[in-house]
Amino acid sequence: MKIAFLSTFFPFRGGIAQFNASLYRAFEKKNEVKAFTFKRQYPNILFPGETQYVTEKDVVDQVPAIQVLDTVNPVSYASTAKKINQFNPDVLIMKYWMTFFAPSLGWVSKKMKKNTKTICILDNLIPHEKRFFDTAFNKFFLKHVDGFVVMSDKVLNDLLISKPEAKYIRLDHPLYDHFGAVKTKEDACKELKLDPERKYVLFFGFIRDYKGLDLLIEAFRTVDPSLHLIIAGEVYGSFEKYQKQLDDSNISDRVHLFNHYISDSEVSSFFSASDVCVLPYKSATQSGITAISYHFDLPIIATDVGGLKETIHDGETGVIVKEITSKAISEAISAYFEGNSKEFYFEAIQKYKRANSWETFSDKVLDFIEDLK
Repeated sequence: MKIAFLSTFFPFRGGIAQFNASLYRAFEKKNEVKAFTFKRQYPNILFPGETQYVTEKDVVDQVPAIQVLDTVNPVSYASTAKKINQFNPDVLIMKYWMTFFAPSLGWVSKKMKKNTKTICILDNLIPHEKRFFDTAFNKFFLKHVDGFVVMSDKVLNDLLISKPEAKYIRLDHPLYDHFGAVKTKEDACKELKLDPERKYVLFFGFIRDYKGLDLLIEAFRTVDPSLHLIIAGEVYGSFEKYQKQLDDSNISDRVHLFNHYISDSEVSSFFSASDVCVLPYKSATQSGITAISYHFDLPIIATDVGGLKETIHDGETGVIVKEITSKAISEAISAYFEGNSKEFYFEAIQKYKRANSWETFSDKVLDFIEDLK
């Protein structure tokens, strides 16, 4: 099959680019694949992080993608469609996670040749931060896509509300496998300058309001004082409110801050040093952090929002917190450490890993495309 893959690739960085690179490598084992990416993904004024681009210290998969699409320059929409049509693919695959991309991706999809199917891997349809144009932009984009890959029931429900006749396949998020092997706790803690004798709770990933770091910090005021918290990730916006929380609490000496972008080469150390990963989210669809955590055999404690409980099986691969409160999160963390160690969850995580490889995911997507009428 000839596959055109239009989305975020090198030289852009982040979880979306990582997902796309892994799926690209799975596709190319059996197919002819050509990657297309952005000349400009976001205007800098709309990007709240340090940088959109790979830096010298990042170790990434440099997928050979053609930089062609400028999201805020409609002239590039036409040139992107022309370049993809020249490749004459059987299918155009795109990833969609913000309504900001609807005009550019929707226009390109609309201009594909009739013999080219268009597929969207749909991360989010209803944004976490809502904007006045969301409904109109989504309607435009969905109209020009033939089939959808969704990775949570929440996103599937949103899709079917917006487009009841949508053709789709529901798959679990595959597990990331490019972050290296699990390290010993001793080696990982040495690299992070942490004491390997302590027990660590990990908050990992971009720090945004909906991810509930404030709830986790508050929760830590009432957990066993022997527990330590690792906060690892770049903040979107300001860290000031979280810092004030820490300064006003009695837990500052038990919190280890790494509030910068975590490069791929650093990821293994954080997960290998930790005893559990916590996702205290206030809202969610799915989370790529679960795929990283399972890769490193690390159980997860997560709030019961969005599609998190579809991949975190309560009492098997982790713990689901029924209430989105600091008290409930604190109680879940305490119960986790008072009960079974992370070894208790090991076999269930191994089973989940075997069922959710990139090869399995890519094969199911290709079968869906073949069957799409």
